[in-house]
Amino acid sequence: MPRENGLENKRVVIVGGSSGIGLAVAKEAAAQGADVVIVSSNAERVQEAARSIGGDARGQAVDVSDEKAVESFFTDLGAFDHLVFTAGDSLHLHQLADTDLKLARRAFELRYWSALATVKYGSPQIRKGGSIVLTTGIAGQRPQSGWVIAASVCGTIEALTRALAVELAPIRVNAVSPGVVRTNLWQNMNSAEREQLFESMGKRLPVGRVGEAHDIAQAYLFLMQEGYSTGQIVVVDGGTVLV
Repeated sequence: MPRENGLENKRVVIVGGSSGIGLAVAKEAAAQGADVVIVSSNAERVQEAARSIGGDARGQAVDVSDEKAVESFFTDLGAFDHLVFTAGDSLHLHQLADTDLKLARRAFELRYWSALATVKYGSPQIRKGGSIVLTTGIAGQRPQSGWVIAASVCGTIEALTRALAVELAPIRVNAVSPGVVRTNLWQNMNSAEREQLFESMGKRLPVGRVGEAHDIAQAYLFLMQEGYSTGQIVVVDGGTVLV
C-alpha cells in the first residue's frame, strides 16, 4: 500500500525543471510514481527534459517572468499536489562598485518576483495535504565578497518562505538552501574555471566535494513527503556554513 504522504499518483509541478536541480527533482519524483509536470522558458529544452524523465512526464514552456502567462498556465493546469520552484539564471558575481543594477534587478525578477507569481497563481490549485518548496542558497547565511546581489536574493527568499508558510497554511511552504552544486548555474564561467572552482571549494568542505544535483534533489523530496515541516530552510551544503 502506498503511503498517504508518498508521491505515488501525486501530481508534482516543477518550475525550472528542465535542467540542474529541478530536473533531478523531476526524475526522482517520477521514479517514486509521481505525475510530473515540468515548466521552463525554453520549449526545446522542456521537451528534451520530459523525454529524459520518461513515463507520463510532460512539460510546458512558460515565461515565468510574465505574470499573465503564469496565471494562464495554472488556470489551465488544474489541481495538483506539490509545487517546486527552482528557476534561476547564471550567477553574476561582482564587487558592488562593478555591479550592473539592471542585471541585479533581473536576478530579483526571476528568482523572487517569478517565484511570487508562481505561488500566487499556483497555490489555489494545490490539493489538501500539498506543499510548496522554494529554492534559496547559502549566500544568504554565508556571503562572500562579490556576492551582494546573490546574498540579497537568498535572504529575500528565506523571508518569503516563512511569510508564505503563515499566510497559506495549511499548505506547507519550505525552501532548500544548496551550497555549491555542479549545475549550469555556473555556465557563465568557462569549463576550466568551473572545474577549478569545484575542485578548490570541494577540498575545503567537510564532505570533500561539491554537491551534485541528485544530492540536493533528496531534500525537495523529503519536504514534499514528510508532512510536518513548514516555514523551514533546509541547508544542503556539504558543510559550507561550518568552514
